[in-house]
Amino acid sequence: MAWFLGAGASAASGIPTGYAMIRDFKARIFCRETNLSKREIDTADPIWIERIDNFFRRTSRLPPDGDPMEYAAAFEAVYPQPRHRRQYIADAIAKGVPCFGHKVLASLMAAGKTDCIFTTNFDPLAEDAALTANAILPTADQRRPTVAAIDSADRATRCLDESDWPLIAKLHGDYQSIAIKNTGSELEQQDARMRHVLVEAGKRFGMLFVGYSGRDTSILEALNDVLAAPSPFPNGLYWVASSASRLLPAVTEFLDRAQTAGVDVSVIECTTFDELVAEIVKITDLPHALYDHVMEGRPTPRLVPVQIPNAKARAFPVLRYSAILLQSMPTAARRIMLTRATTSAEVREIFKAKGYRATAAALGRELAVFGRDQELVDALAPLGPSLAGTIDLDPAADSWAMGLLYDTLVRSLARQRPLIPRYRRSGHSLVVATPRDGDDPERTRRQQQTLSRLRDAYGTNLVGAVPGLGFPFREGVHLKLEQVDGRWWCGFEPYTFVQLPRQDTPQSVGSEDFSANQAPAEVGIQVELRGDPAGDWRRERWAPRFNKSWASIIGAWAQLLTETGGTARSAFGLEDGTGIDAVFKVSPITGYSRPSHHHTYFDRSK
Repeated sequence: MAWFLGAGASAASGIPTGYAMIRDFKARIFCRETNLSKREIDTADPIWIERIDNFFRRTSRLPPDGDPMEYAAAFEAVYPQPRHRRQYIADAIAKGVPCFGHKVLASLMAAGKTDCIFTTNFDPLAEDAALTANAILPTADQRRPTVAAIDSADRATRCLDESDWPLIAKLHGDYQSIAIKNTGSELEQQDARMRHVLVEAGKRFGMLFVGYSGRDTSILEALNDVLAAPSPFPNGLYWVASSASRLLPAVTEFLDRAQTAGVDVSVIECTTFDELVAEIVKITDLPHALYDHVMEGRPTPRLVPVQIPNAKARAFPVLRYSAILLQSMPTAARRIMLTRATTSAEVREIFKAKGYRATAAALGRELAVFGRDQELVDALAPLGPSLAGTIDLDPAADSWAMGLLYDTLVRSLARQRPLIPRYRRSGHSLVVATPRDGDDPERTRRQQQTLSRLRDAYGTNLVGAVPGLGFPFREGVHLKLEQVDGRWWCGFEPYTFVQLPRQDTPQSVGSEDFSANQAPAEVGIQVELRGDPAGDWRRERWAPRFNKSWASIIGAWAQLLTETGGTARSAFGLEDGTGIDAVFKVSPITGYSRPSHHHTYFDRSK
């Protein structure tokens, strides 16, 4: 297997990735064009990121986001002279040290399990790690790599011709090289000899791509040339990415062509280089000395199991969770057998057309339903329904049961409260309801009284219009049903919902509809096209709310969701014997954390 390392493989070493460099270049161009000092902006702040991106979308000074030439064009715009680009690279590389991934890969090379590494990186991390790994072994067992860059491509050619491995080939040059490739003109045509080595290696080895975006047209052209060989990438082609959906179109096209050519192609979803090699080293036999060397450099795990406290909260908590404990949930629903198969979406439309209040999960020719029995049979008549007792619910094991309970929990929390449920595939939520024309004045007064504590906690109106834009807004919470340490919790995240104008298509993404029982919106595409015109206003609305304000808001929402109307919440309020209702018992006290050790400082009962 030959390895192909991109900038992402060096990210854990402290060297900026291509994406980070693009952000830096854009910030420099933005400051230059707007006459700002770079010290005046924060490139890690989402507000500044959005302003900078908007600037380039309006001016078209650079290729659009994700364009393969974006990096090269931005680099050349900031540093037109090659010597200045070399200095920038040298300064960035000076910050890096070999990461866990480099140490594992170097040990595989020293152990004779990896013959060839290609990289677009200028840094010396791979060869430094290889030298350290070899120094651990006896001299006779050492396999020191040959390092070849653009100005020493003859070394790579010799290794290829003589099968003299291992080899580290630096396709864009070395940080010490006179010739390095950064700009569009430099990247248009790969060095002929290095291109030959890459193509020939693709005919001999499988290839594993790590941390590489595929932005370089010249390299993708060389890889596509491999596919013309009788047996390209004979041991397979593996492309590692954080998500398959984030691959560039050129990469996706290359992988499709490879698969058509008979190559065993796989896209491996993995977050970092370190995580990938951690899995590889588990199933690879390394000499003891190399294995011990690798394990010494293993990073401390970021996620470790902890025990969630379940005793009564102390008077002085460290953290307050925005989550309420579900002391009990429905364990069974009505089972209805049908004469033909259906879907949950079809059943929802049937209930909606009849105006019946019910919630169902479809399992082919079987339904799990909460609602009034007679209404269910009447609404489902075209499907040939028959009541068949009950069906047990196990939300931890069955996703359909989880979805059914999630839907009914949201309905139960909104019932008899001045709240409107919103059901979406991306997650359900509740928003504050406002009086409607024709409502009973006494009912309106009671609703306003119910919301008084929440209004005091926010210190502002709970509903209104966005200043300068006129879009309606309402305060609300995103809800999440989750099991933690064997207990079920309802997490709630306060959020300001803004209703944006609808686009040409119904239920456009980005528009917030405050009415209940709406179809879920498609997520992702339209948001990127439209942006969020109320984003700055929303962030500024929440920015001055610190710990004390957040504690009040969380407490007010917890009180509204649990104490108002009692802690036993039913989704439909059915009379006994008329059907099966979804009843939840919720705790009026939110979750708390406390120190793992005991100290008298935390005893505040006196």
